[in-house]
Amino acid sequence: MSELDGLLRDKVRLLGNVLGQAIAAQHGDSMLQRIEDIRQQAKIARQGDVAERDRLLALLKTMPDEALVPVVRGFNQFLNLANIADQQHTASWRRSDFLQDDADQLFDDLLDRLQQEGIDGLDLSQKVADVNIELVLTAHPTEVTRRTLIQKYDLIAQLLQQRDDLRDGHPRLEDIEKRIASLVEEIWQTDEIRQTRPTPVDEAKWGFAVVENSLWQAVPQLLRHLDNELRQRGSSALPLTAAPVRFSSWMGGDRDGNPNVTSKITREVLYLARWMAADLYLRDIEKLGMQLSMTAASAEMKQAYPVHEPYRACIHDLRDQLEKTRAWAAAKAKGKECDIQPIRHVDELLQPLMLCYNSLIDQGMDTVANGLLLDTLRRAACFDLSMVRLDVRQESTRHANVIQAICEFYGWGDYHSWSEEQKQQFLLKELQSQRPLIPTRWQPEADVQEVLDTMKVIASDVGEGVSCYIISMASEPSDILAVALLLQACDVRDHLPIVPLFETLDDLEQSSPRMEKLWSVDWYRNYCQGHQQVMIGYSDSSKDAGQLAAVWAQYRAQESLSNIAKEKNIRLRLFHGRGGTVGRGGGPAYGAILAQPPGSVENGLRVTEQGEVIRFKYGMPELALRNLKVYVTSVLEANLLPPESAKPQWRDAMEALATAGVRSYRAMVRDTEDFVRYFRAATPEQELGKLALGSRPARRKAGGGIETLRAIPWIFAWTQMRLMLPAWLGADDALEQHISNDQLDLLQEMYQQWPFFHTYIDMLEMVVSKADPALAQYYERRLVEDELQPLGSVLRERLEQMRKLVLQVKQQTSLLENSRLLEHSMSIRSPYTDPLHYLQAELLHRNRLAGDEGSQVEQALKVTMAGIAAGMRNTG
Repeated sequence: MSELDGLLRDKVRLLGNVLGQAIAAQHGDSMLQRIEDIRQQAKIARQGDVAERDRLLALLKTMPDEALVPVVRGFNQFLNLANIADQQHTASWRRSDFLQDDADQLFDDLLDRLQQEGIDGLDLSQKVADVNIELVLTAHPTEVTRRTLIQKYDLIAQLLQQRDDLRDGHPRLEDIEKRIASLVEEIWQTDEIRQTRPTPVDEAKWGFAVVENSLWQAVPQLLRHLDNELRQRGSSALPLTAAPVRFSSWMGGDRDGNPNVTSKITREVLYLARWMAADLYLRDIEKLGMQLSMTAASAEMKQAYPVHEPYRACIHDLRDQLEKTRAWAAAKAKGKECDIQPIRHVDELLQPLMLCYNSLIDQGMDTVANGLLLDTLRRAACFDLSMVRLDVRQESTRHANVIQAICEFYGWGDYHSWSEEQKQQFLLKELQSQRPLIPTRWQPEADVQEVLDTMKVIASDVGEGVSCYIISMASEPSDILAVALLLQACDVRDHLPIVPLFETLDDLEQSSPRMEKLWSVDWYRNYCQGHQQVMIGYSDSSKDAGQLAAVWAQYRAQESLSNIAKEKNIRLRLFHGRGGTVGRGGGPAYGAILAQPPGSVENGLRVTEQGEVIRFKYGMPELALRNLKVYVTSVLEANLLPPESAKPQWRDAMEALATAGVRSYRAMVRDTEDFVRYFRAATPEQELGKLALGSRPARRKAGGGIETLRAIPWIFAWTQMRLMLPAWLGADDALEQHISNDQLDLLQEMYQQWPFFHTYIDMLEMVVSKADPALAQYYERRLVEDELQPLGSVLRERLEQMRKLVLQVKQQTSLLENSRLLEHSMSIRSPYTDPLHYLQAELLHRNRLAGDEGSQVEQALKVTMAGIAAGMRNTG
């Protein structure tokens, strides 16, 4: 571990030194010394000495206003640079020798175990090709860092990798380090806080950049790695167009609670995706045009292109078609008419590429065929014509309101007041009617028209880029049938997948009987053609019931849905709406997938990747390759070597834990009179709205209490003051009750033998290790009125009890005994995050007293939020 530590510390030291030079150049040596004094004192104070902490606070409280922004910016930027070093180091070949859980090793170990079980041979490649993973990139507002800075950070990561690749004393090392210093100076001179919110189109372009800069390279690398390892084990080659992993996006399609996502936005984003895809393919095609100068060709190739250089002729034709497609998409994205004929189907791209590939193989030029040409074929199979397909998401009442407006126009009655049975009868009758549903001379309200306009976009020439229609807050079969009726009325293509999203605790518990009722409807069975996606919500269920009750409800819903789908002969694919934090279903993918109910991923896996997690997991090709391989490995293992079903006594215990957990959680969050007041006083929840994080508002509707607050700011706020409450509240009482009833042995057995419970307890351990009661108490002392402070004492006592309970279940004496990398990572960051926390509490106090918009205090406050988010890494 020491050599590994040295390699990482060397990179952190380099970046810290050049940042110090940039600070001194602008603000003088005295400012740099002030920051260094605070850092050193924070490191000493971290040991727990109250007197040393008071010295740190004295340094911070006596700081003049003009020093606030430079100091907090210094700490913020160091944390960002430390993250870059950590990310790049994770992906570097220099590190792989030290890793126990390397992605390559995970896949190798799985192949060993499969061979031991007699599962190997020619069919294994097809099983890998069929794992059917779809990662859905979302623009949930947890990415604090500006895109301008992300691009500079990416360049630094690339330079650090180049530095790793050179031996000590290499003449290029000095140039690389000078370029790093220049980039850090550019970063220091750039405002890290967005002054305006990004638009949904901005967010979509950011998502496209992730594909362009990372995934475009990582996908063919992944398939090459998998192919090589399978062949070495005696399996056949992966099919040429195998696409075990594909990508979709919510950026520009997710309109639930976001009035900024309109039909015009969705239309523009769909065309921009087509433009970007054509542009990326053209870059490959240009290289292939230079590479494929050969003349020897198969008879089929010569017949199609009877010229001296047939491959180039074929590639040049494809280039012309792609250029036309790019021009068409650019014009349409701007709302212009365009009579150019674009490529309409991916086969128009794949067929000429396959013709070239087969001819090269026929002529013995395997090495050429299996180079860039194979990579391009595999990109086409994965990314299709849209690069990332777009999910459209809308809230269920918006569709019901459209049906209501149509019923009012025709005088059919009050749809909203009908029973569920009446609604279904009406919708099924209209679905089979031969007359148009939507009146021709009708001017509905704007909200109604917007829903219909969105569906018309899906029906347009670019609508093939839409992957599915998601209904949030779905609760009854009529919610799905209403969408089917409106899609049909707007001439959307047949069988577009309609995906209900079950989010709250009640909806999760009722999801199976409701889907069973829907799957019993002959019309709908014909519509879905025996395939169904169901989305499981993690965010709202956790906010509604607490994390413990939510994870069990999610587990049982998946289990029950899978069983009923098999009974009804439906191929069910579960879609997991996970966030970055534990409170929103986050955590390491490998453990999370293996913790799912046995058999629940046999038809594939769909999962959201949100906010800053996208950058941390897929921001560089090497990181993306590792994380994609982990997904493939874990889904393959879950299907071929599934864990045993949970023992009845484990299920009974989990049921009792969940019941106690939700009761305890709601007693605090819903029933404690002063809880909301304490939350708003002790955390920066109200001030978070000043950060231009994303295009979506923080609340579903203005005003209201916790119930109207989105799950992301709810968790973000508790993370900022380090109480981490959403991830553990309720679990403390539930586990304590079980242990006091002599159930500790059972809990320890569940942890050791049941992947679901093991993963849950590990996530609890991670989150309580990141919590800091002393920091939380300081926020309280500075921000919370005296009468509310006893509530804070109760919460901190419960957090401390949670720590002890986790250690008992895991049979450990300290947290993170088996997660030294995380412990090391947090220890590196603490001297930088601690001052930001203390400063944030002080700045919140000053800001609430003065309330000066645009002041140095407010600017510094925003930077502390960004810095703490960078230090904690999984903010929302």
